[in-house]
Amino acid sequence: MDKDLRSMTRGEIAEVLAAMGQPAYRAGQIFSWMHEKAARNYDEMTNLPAALRARLAEELPLTCAEIRERQVSRDGTEKYLFAMPDGCLVESVLMRYKFGNSVCISSQVGCRMGCKFCASTLEGLERDLLPSEMLEQIYEIRRTTGEPVTHVVVMGTGEPMDNYENLVRFLRLLTDEKGMHLSRRAITVSTCGLPDGIRKLAGEGLPVNLALSLHAATDEKRRGIMPVANRYTIAELLEACKVYFEKTGRQITFEYALISGVNDAEEDVRQLAALAAPLHAHINLIPVNPVRERGYRHPQDRDVQAFKNKLEKSGVNVSIRRVMGRDIDGACGQLRHRRLHDEKQI
Repeated sequence: MDKDLRSMTRGEIAEVLAAMGQPAYRAGQIFSWMHEKAARNYDEMTNLPAALRARLAEELPLTCAEIRERQVSRDGTEKYLFAMPDGCLVESVLMRYKFGNSVCISSQVGCRMGCKFCASTLEGLERDLLPSEMLEQIYEIRRTTGEPVTHVVVMGTGEPMDNYENLVRFLRLLTDEKGMHLSRRAITVSTCGLPDGIRKLAGEGLPVNLALSLHAATDEKRRGIMPVANRYTIAELLEACKVYFEKTGRQITFEYALISGVNDAEEDVRQLAALAAPLHAHINLIPVNPVRERGYRHPQDRDVQAFKNKLEKSGVNVSIRRVMGRDIDGACGQLRHRRLHDEKQI
């Protein structure tokens, strides 16, 4: 976390300040300004001495995200394209629900997982995001809208478990009582299926919600959709999910992108129900957002409802994710991909 104060714990900030000859209590003040109040610069930290603010600005500039594009959907969903200090682009989504405002953030610049229904992977992986850069997606949306963020989902561009150490630090900062102090129950981490990461997260003392991007009920079909399935079997993933459930007590969610003609048959219903039952897992059906480069088709609403009804008759807890932002670049990675493609044409 060298030179990145917004990624540091209070204890680490205190060490930096001690080397500057500053008292330990200044660490708490700075931490609160950065995370509770989401300050963009040291000038906002009015209870710090002017000389200290000037020195910090020179030696430890704060990591901030800059909005490059903001799209607002007819349904109120907002899509943001952020530039990080090095110019890398990432995207986030603000979704307004009756229960509060949920922000879906990215954990990497690009992604190397190669899931075939997702635009995030089209340019591959550029780099990992720092904890500060993950937090800044939330903070900048709060600053821009003036609205609170009550829920956070790590389900945007990137595979969180592929950026494990930064993910865990981000979660600790996000839930710190002197920062946003977001409830762990209001945070969901979604993974395409890295079992070692799932097991490690189970032991971190951070009982956040875990969502497994399953998307198929057999290894053969899953390999056709998600390259990661060539390395890990569904059985390995379910065993890791069992460990997570036993250690954290948090219900597992299976994310299932329903793709017309690919994974929506009667056989898929039976196989999916059989996987969910032993874990008492919740199934979240996601009518796939069409991605031009992938050629997958969005299912009809009646077919999605029929698939849900059949699962429920099998005794499985199911929901259908509300389709949001389809009139803007709704699917993961679409906005960033379009911007990068446009820049290449210039």
